[in-house]
This record gives sequence, structure tokens and C-alpha cells, in this order.
Amino acid sequence: MRLCFLVEERYRHDGMPREVIHQLSAWGHQVDVIRPGTSLTRISDAVRAGSHDAWVLKTVSGGPGLTLLEAAAAVGLTTVNDARSIRGVRDKALAAAIGHSRGLPVPPTWTAARPEALAEIPDSAYPLVVKPADGSSGRAVRLVGSPRRLASLSPELAADGVLIAQPYVPNSGLDLKVYCAGGELYAAERPSPLGPDRGVPGRRVALPAEVAALATEVGVVYGLDLYGIDVLLGPEGPVVVDVNDFPSFREVPDAAARVARAVLELARGDGPRLPLQGAVAGPPLGAAAPVRAAAVTAVSGG
Repeated sequence: MRLCFLVEERYRHDGMPREVIHQLSAWGHQVDVIRPGTSLTRISDAVRAGSHDAWVLKTVSGGPGLTLLEAAAAVGLTTVNDARSIRGVRDKALAAAIGHSRGLPVPPTWTAARPEALAEIPDSAYPLVVKPADGSSGRAVRLVGSPRRLASLSPELAADGVLIAQPYVPNSGLDLKVYCAGGELYAAERPSPLGPDRGVPGRRVALPAEVAALATEVGVVYGLDLYGIDVLLGPEGPVVVDVNDFPSFREVPDAAARVARAVLELARGDGPRLPLQGAVAGPPLGAAAPVRAAAVTAVSGG
């Protein structure tokens, strides 16, 4: 198969997707790589019907890669995930609205283009978690304890663009990360970006049945096949605080091979649409049948 990966410079050396690309090429598939944030792309040549079996996106939330992915979808190319579904979770305000409308346990969410507008949030909602609507990887997530503190942060918040604010969900200080790859679910605990242990490596944990069912529902609601969610185990049960269309898959065993296999299945159109609830161990990982000589190509147009 011939695949095209859209990779932002920020992720150029990350295991996701670098190791996935290497695995696919080792299996004999051709992988072209476009770096939309740094290269000049002749879009009429790069995006054309029949050019690739599938396009895969790994870029920052506000990066230009999603436009290229949507262009690929517009000419009939397969995208991993569906381009419309990715748009639905990249904007956290939009994702919250979708989640609320479908009955997912998502915190009440306010959004504002200017930080001073957040001053209208009632005092009873504090403490608040405030973050950019296009944020990722825990960037610029702040715990704001009072309206006075919010006002003092206004100049800093102004640099973050559109913002969302949600009431803080009391929790243990650990985020539960749930990953879906190839129709199987995996769970890991990681210190919250709001706590003092941010950056401490996570560890794989058993996946509670209630959270497995919730993760499956999230995939259905947002139309995602390859994704991750951040869950807090609050006093009233699990709460979804983030949805990611191509997460790190840290702590997933044989992650590169599992994600690579999932990409191939989705590119062929025979990948599972629904996670297997409670499945926490992947299928045997035999090498995929070679299709053509391995190749990884950086693509840019002039």
C-alpha cells in the first residue's frame, strides 16, 4: 500500500508517528511524509485522487495539516481518522458541545475569544480549569482558584487565543488515559498536568469496565477509530476531559506495530469501527505481507 503521513515538525522525532512509519516501511509499504508546517506543498500535485491508499494526520491542533487532510478527503481519498471527526475533537469547545449533546459525562464548558469575558462565569463554578481551545499535550492548562486570580492571568491568557473553562473535577491527581488501536482498549495512569508530578512517566493499569464502555461510546459519538481519551475518576463517576484523534499510545505494548496494523486495516476499509470492550491485549503481531519495496519519502512541492 502507499500511505501519506502529515507530520508536524514538533512530532518529527517522536515515537508516534516515526516508529509507525518505520514499521510500515519494514512491512513493505511505501510511506510518503509531508511536513505541512515547514515545507512548500504544491497541493494540486500532492492531493489528487488515487495518489495514496490513505492519508494519516499527526500534527498540532492548530497546524495546517488538517486542511491538507480535508483536501484529501474532498477528492475521495481515505483518511485516518475521518477528517470530519478529527475536526470535531481538535476544537475543544466544539468537542464539548458534541459530547454534551450526546450525553457524554463532560464538564460544563464555557468558551470565550477574550479572557476578560470569562469574568462572567459565576463564582460558584470555581475553581476552574482554563486552557486553549486548540491546546494539546497539556499545554497551557491552568487551575484558576478565584475570579481575582483569573483577572491577574488575563494578559497571559490573551496569548492563548480562544479559551475554554470548565469546573475542576476533584480527583486523585492521576489522569486515566485510555487508548483505542485496532479495536482494542488500553489504559494507563499518568500524573495530572495540574499537579506537581507532571512529566513523571505513566504506568499501564487495568481498565475498569465502566470506563471501557465509556471509551467505546466516545469512539461512536465522535466517529473515531484510532484515538485516546483522558478520564478523571471524579466523585460522581468517570468524566471525559479530553479526546485525542492520534495520541501518544504510551504504555501500549508493541504500540508501533499495533498502530501500524490499525492504519493498514482502516486504509483497506476492513478495520473495526467499534472497540472490543474490555480488550486489553492485542492480537498476535505477525509481519504484514510485503506490498512493494520499503520506502519513506519526504514530499514537498515547488
